[in-house]
Amino acid sequence: MKVTILGSGDAFGTGGRFNTCLHVEAGPERMLLDCGGSSMVALNRAEVERNGLSTLLFTHFHGDHFGGLPAFLLDAQFVSRRKEPLTIAGPAGIEHRTLHALEAEFPGSSSNPWRFPVTYVEVTPEQPVRLGGIDVSAFPMVHDERAGPCQGYRLGFDGKVFAFSGDTAWTEALIPLTAGADVLLVECYAYDIALANHLDYGTLAAHRAELGAARIVLTHMGMNMLAHRDPLPEERAHDGMTIEL
Repeated sequence: MKVTILGSGDAFGTGGRFNTCLHVEAGPERMLLDCGGSSMVALNRAEVERNGLSTLLFTHFHGDHFGGLPAFLLDAQFVSRRKEPLTIAGPAGIEHRTLHALEAEFPGSSSNPWRFPVTYVEVTPEQPVRLGGIDVSAFPMVHDERAGPCQGYRLGFDGKVFAFSGDTAWTEALIPLTAGADVLLVECYAYDIALANHLDYGTLAAHRAELGAARIVLTHMGMNMLAHRDPLPEERAHDGMTIEL
């Protein structure tokens, strides 16, 4: 499994980073994990062949994780002229949220007769799924239920496990999410400012021993975290970073 971090930024593009967007390669499978509002720029810059993506999987419905989906769909319809089936997966309500986002960004587009088959798959903590050969398990995160359910995921393929927190404050659900994972990509919005809906580094460090991942990479860093340049035990994500499992 190979994960390319096309977007490692927060909602505001702090540090010139793209919104969250992960390109996952697992055998022949190509998946996007989140597709934030700036993701079409990131995909084009990285020269990702969009029609080769079979699945888009979302952690929650904030614009910096979900906002690129309408443009992705219209690009598939009118630019890349996709014919291959597309699976759109995510928390409960994924189909309703997709149609609502299409109407909000491009009125009338939700009724398009798509030239390619679209399948919606709800992924919940109670119902793990298999998406194109990748085993996907969801874990409830603590972020903003108005944009949720908010979830982290374990992706399993060929004996390897990649864990991604999405956006969250500290929650005990991070412990089973990370248990035995080869890599954890975890949000760390601030260094020394405690926030209700995001992780800060102090809290993460205090719970580090409870996180069972062999390798930890920090992402979704805001200004306060980016300003802290001293060495840390964990790696820090950047746009274009690749993670091989």
